[in-house]
Amino acid sequence: MLTLQEGKLLIRLARSSVEKHFNKGNILEKSAKLNEKRGVFVTISTFPEKSLRGCIGFPYPTLPLSEAVQKAAASSAFEDPRFPPIEKEELGKIIFEISVLTEPELIKVKNPKEYSKKIEIGKDGLVIQNGPFSGLLLPQVPVEQNWTVEEFLENLCLKACLTPDYAYDKKTKIWKFQAQIFSEESPNGRIVESTEHA
Repeated sequence: MLTLQEGKLLIRLARSSVEKHFNKGNILEKSAKLNEKRGVFVTISTFPEKSLRGCIGFPYPTLPLSEAVQKAAASSAFEDPRFPPIEKEELGKIIFEISVLTEPELIKVKNPKEYSKKIEIGKDGLVIQNGPFSGLLLPQVPVEQNWTVEEFLENLCLKACLTPDYAYDKKTKIWKFQAQIFSEESPNGRIVESTEHA
């Protein structure tokens, strides 16, 4: 588990990596824990509307956390294909949220109908894979959307460009993970940790 102080540093790293795109910023300090390889997603939202403005990350622990956060933040800001790149004027109108992930764990079931008993809304995020198709939804998404487990699975399929019934296809693999979440309450404002979503 990361401390709130480390979470604050991650948020500052995320914001700084986006600001550096427009102005040369300072390289921030690192802590030993932030050099551990961890999966991470950076979500950027508009403020005060809290509409999604970009969300990209690394599901698996392939990079040191501080490096992963900076790369994910820049990708969320400028490379999310769903949105135009962030403009400099937006910097004071966006908030950052960082989800530090546990390593995804394959959910083992004999019958795909068992998935609903092994997934907890507000705690688990999900990764789905079937052939070349894959998708991920963070644990906070079904809470924000007020989804049931079944709706969570159906929307996970849609995220992977699969039809909802693929959640129950025997060739489909689904992994679950948890996240420690840090977010800004307002642009450059107070940073809080959110552990409970349900």
